[in-house]
Amino acid sequence: MWMKMHVPDPTGIPPGLSESEAARRLKEEGPNLIPSAERRTSLHIFLDVIREPMFLLLILSGAVYLFLGDLQEALMLMSFVVLVVSIAFFQEKRTERALESLRDLSSPRALVVRGGRKRRIAGLEVVSGDILLLSEGDRVPADGVVLQCSNLMVDESLLTGESAPVRKLACSEPLEMGLPGGDDQPFVFAGTLVVKGHGVVRVEATGIRTQMGKIGKALREISPQPTRVQKETRFMVVRLAVLGAVACLAVFLAYGTTRQDWLKGLLVGITLAMALLPEEFPVILTVFLTLGAWRMSRQRVLTRRIPAVETLGATTVLCVDKTGTITRNLMTVVKLVSDGRTWDLRQEKEVPLPEEVHELLEFGVLASRKDPFDPMEAAITGLGGHALDGTEHLHFDWTLEREYPLSSQLLALSQVWRSADGRKYVIAAKGAPEAVADLCHLEEERLRDLRAKIDELSKEGLRLLGVAKATFSRDELPGDQHDFPFQFLGLIGLEDPVRPSVPDSIRECREAGIRVVMITGDHPGTAVRVAEKAGIKPYGECLTGPEIEKMKDEILRERVRSVNVFARVVPEQKLRLVRALQAEGEVVAMTGDGVNDAPALKAADIGVAMGGRGADVARESADLVLLDDDFSSLVAAVRSGRRIFDNLKKAMAYVIGVHMPIAGMTIIPVFFRLPLVLSPVHIAFLEILIDPACSLAFEAEPEEEDIMRRPPRSPHDRLFGERLLGISLLQGMTALLAVFLVFFVAYRRGMDEREVRALTFTTLVVSNLALILANRSWERSIWETRRRKNYVLLWILLGAAALLAGVLFIPPLRELFAFSALSPLDLAICLGAGMVSVFWFEGLKLIRRKRAAHGVEKGQSAFP
Repeated sequence: MWMKMHVPDPTGIPPGLSESEAARRLKEEGPNLIPSAERRTSLHIFLDVIREPMFLLLILSGAVYLFLGDLQEALMLMSFVVLVVSIAFFQEKRTERALESLRDLSSPRALVVRGGRKRRIAGLEVVSGDILLLSEGDRVPADGVVLQCSNLMVDESLLTGESAPVRKLACSEPLEMGLPGGDDQPFVFAGTLVVKGHGVVRVEATGIRTQMGKIGKALREISPQPTRVQKETRFMVVRLAVLGAVACLAVFLAYGTTRQDWLKGLLVGITLAMALLPEEFPVILTVFLTLGAWRMSRQRVLTRRIPAVETLGATTVLCVDKTGTITRNLMTVVKLVSDGRTWDLRQEKEVPLPEEVHELLEFGVLASRKDPFDPMEAAITGLGGHALDGTEHLHFDWTLEREYPLSSQLLALSQVWRSADGRKYVIAAKGAPEAVADLCHLEEERLRDLRAKIDELSKEGLRLLGVAKATFSRDELPGDQHDFPFQFLGLIGLEDPVRPSVPDSIRECREAGIRVVMITGDHPGTAVRVAEKAGIKPYGECLTGPEIEKMKDEILRERVRSVNVFARVVPEQKLRLVRALQAEGEVVAMTGDGVNDAPALKAADIGVAMGGRGADVARESADLVLLDDDFSSLVAAVRSGRRIFDNLKKAMAYVIGVHMPIAGMTIIPVFFRLPLVLSPVHIAFLEILIDPACSLAFEAEPEEEDIMRRPPRSPHDRLFGERLLGISLLQGMTALLAVFLVFFVAYRRGMDEREVRALTFTTLVVSNLALILANRSWERSIWETRRRKNYVLLWILLGAAALLAGVLFIPPLRELFAFSALSPLDLAICLGAGMVSVFWFEGLKLIRRKRAAHGVEKGQSAFP
């Protein structure tokens, strides 16, 4: 049984707190947060860093030197421990700050009224006394009392376990907060979900004072989940660690048995362990994905699940909404149709609207909220306020008595107003033209003419709304809209222009081998027209929701291979489209903004929610959130995903390659009874270069020029593929050969051991830097990439040069490293040998580019 209820005028919303009062309460009460998993403090990060095997090996080496009585070497190693720990701490802290930024961005949002103005704020900024505006799809950010509502239904299953949503009523007097559960209560609770209607709520409790806080529920937080790449990296770390352990034991035994110096053999074994330890791999992966997500957030794309970053580069299909993503979601009334006549407002901007359309516009305004949030209603009320100003068609003194909301069964809504004299009800209805025509029970001939007009205007890409009016004089309002004697008044045609950046972005997707599929609930003619303006091909072909409903899955799979525009689609059909595309081997990114879009977002390989107009439940189901709802931001995210995976492979290749000459120059002297040139202090110096280079410098590297002219990578592509490992090993072998040749020639010429060590170490540092420069791009030469901006790399190169100069030319440091002074000729030899070690790779880049220019493997990267 329907309960009669007075709904206050929307303009009667309380003004809320002032900004100063809200700030005072936020400081007093603290942020609106429920205790979650403990976040890492600086102390926790520091303790995690010093537990790393690399630092334990350095400390062990220092202890051995102390035992041998070499205080200088021990102190030098300890200073390196401090420096390396500082670098690692900085990297971890930066990663943690990026995660904190993402957590803040992904916290639930709230629409509040402060100082009489609507504001959308982070949920954690909500304070007691705030006025919340809730609507369908919102996650309630705090406990509160309902002041006004219309058909407000809330899912409280998170707190009560009851699956059915409960009905809410507005309270008429101050009340203390009750408990969740049960219909017709005036309370809402943090964490629950609005599934229907809208309401105005005064916040009574936030944070740990809410019902959710009291029972200890934890908010979901961003945390990296194991993915294919992460598992592959862990497997590689385990393999290299086992290999390193075996090699270290062999070197220790070989040195001890051949030279009868077991303590020195232990130092050599530790040196090799430091050279082979693959501790950089997990660091690289964490830093790249986390900082990549942080960079994307600065491009207005929030990553809620960090592993989605690596999937972006494999995306083959982008399924996008029309409204607000392809278009601007900024509606304008462009045509009015009444009594068979059409007025084009684009041609009559300065001409007052004729009296024939005043009633149509009047009831369009009455069927809209007085303070609209919906862009179509905003366009209608904006035009009405301007065009009807000074006429009898604006009714500021009328009272809104009841709303009949739009439903899936009837795509029309009605608002019941009581006139100022109170003698009768006036009802205004608007909605899909077919639904409004159904309310008016039009005869067949008029219905046929209306359909023809709808088809004509829809082909122009217009969004059409039917408008009707009725009057009602009985005291008790009926329970259904069909019980009113509606009279059809006409059509309002609105246009939502395509975003200016969209055609270029769609062209970029096409060049990148990515299909763009537009899905909308709009009329097929409107969808096709917008698709043509946006550049979505093939033009003119469209599949509708009713057609999808009748299709078997096999037929649908066949149709989705070629159709890129889907119209009159309901959210449930989006899920079928996602599954059909995935069954065809596509990697699908799907956008959505409503409550019912959540299943499709979860089923897609990458779910993308709208940040500006999306429902909270859609954002919670998504991997990415477009903070500005712009399609171009999504394309930018795909570009970023490709850049991140590209640079991730370069960093991994560099790490594998750079460790080979270090390990080689540790092993070869032991087995061939040659002078030892590397000790733990030298390895620690090299780690100071390797760690920031592989994680920060490569992460900051700009994208390749053709990154969006390649086809998407296969999601099954391995990070450590055979060709990548082959390139890495060749880079490492040639660097080892260059370093060993300098060492061997110097040794054979009878140079002092300290001079041999200085020459070898300098060549090793130069070859290290050469590998960094060579791996910046796998398509462009070192010379061509010199103009690319990478300030992190610049600081690393300058720092490496300064540190190397210090240990070569400052006598106390030179003594600690057991070096001799080098002449300019010696330095030139080291520089030449180190750079020559990567020349073959530069030549390979040139060959591949020439082949690509002749049409061989066109559109592919130089390397996998």
